[in-house]
Amino acid sequence: MLGVSLRHALGEFTLDVTFDAPPGVTVLFGRSGSGKTSVVNAVAGLLRPDAGRIAFGETVLFDRVQGIDVPVHRRRMGYVFQESRLFPHLSVARNLTYGARLAPAEATGPGLDEVVALLGIEALLHRRPHALSGGERQRVAIGRALLSRPRMLLMDEPLAALDAARKEEILPFLERLRDRLDLPILYVSHSVPEVARLATTLVVMEAGRVVRAGPAAQVLSDPGMVRQFGVREAGAVLPARVLAHHADGLSELDISGGRLLVPRMQAAPGSTTRVRVLAQDVILSRVAPQGLSALNVLETRVTGLREGSGPGVIVQLACGQDLLLARITRRSADALGLQPGDTAYAIVKTVSIARADIGAG
Repeated sequence: MLGVSLRHALGEFTLDVTFDAPPGVTVLFGRSGSGKTSVVNAVAGLLRPDAGRIAFGETVLFDRVQGIDVPVHRRRMGYVFQESRLFPHLSVARNLTYGARLAPAEATGPGLDEVVALLGIEALLHRRPHALSGGERQRVAIGRALLSRPRMLLMDEPLAALDAARKEEILPFLERLRDRLDLPILYVSHSVPEVARLATTLVVMEAGRVVRAGPAAQVLSDPGMVRQFGVREAGAVLPARVLAHHADGLSELDISGGRLLVPRMQAAPGSTTRVRVLAQDVILSRVAPQGLSALNVLETRVTGLREGSGPGVIVQLACGQDLLLARITRRSADALGLQPGDTAYAIVKTVSIARADIGAG
């Protein structure tokens, strides 16, 4: 586990953060200028905080009081930047083997063949960076970082410079890293869809401070975080298991609160996945609805309501062992008489669940 506690003067505010990054993908989320990249640079050793302590397991990387400041090359952090920063005069294969040259002799980790297969870059090995798409360049940059056999992977908005199609191309490979490698990742993002697909732990930052941290599903479904995520991006992430694929183009998922039909996905029956359901796509009813075109009707229990400054209300719902959010008007909430503890039926249109919001578990 990575433990971070630091203070550092940054322009108009002071960076003052404390959080733990357990195994999996810990995402630092926040608007531009909130201090996310400065935190990652401090972990990498590229920024020396005014005060604090950074430790990876039993290894102290920085401690201002004790005078410990491990040099960058000895911290063994693999850093992937927004731009791939590949060597333009080297082929993909030689860019990758350059990363392997940096690995300590005693370090363990995936070898070249495994990394190439994991990132799907077999066909790119003889090309130069200028002949690659943006998504391909980022996959090679990730491979180079992995082959240095780091303790941890640091990723500073690696998809920010890519268009939507290239992002969708590379996200499955990032999910593979999370699910197949025993390598913690500290990931910077201001994209809620990325967070929903990748994060296991979420640290929300604002003006240099941590305003909420915890398991990603809990933080995303917290009505109090709607302002940070944005009203239109507010929603919940449901872990699921693929049950079947049907001839009409739909896939059936098993979630803790029932069954969910979504647009057909590629995952094999029995595999795990996660589905993001936007609050604005959930309709509520106090009674079990009949005669609807919507195929997904989930019985839930109201666990909280939060009013905003406008006409909307965010309703938090317990759906089995998971949480959902619904965004409705205050008038609708009053008409339904919703109170914590009430039963409500959540109606979700199948076609409202975008393919990009269905990721590997």
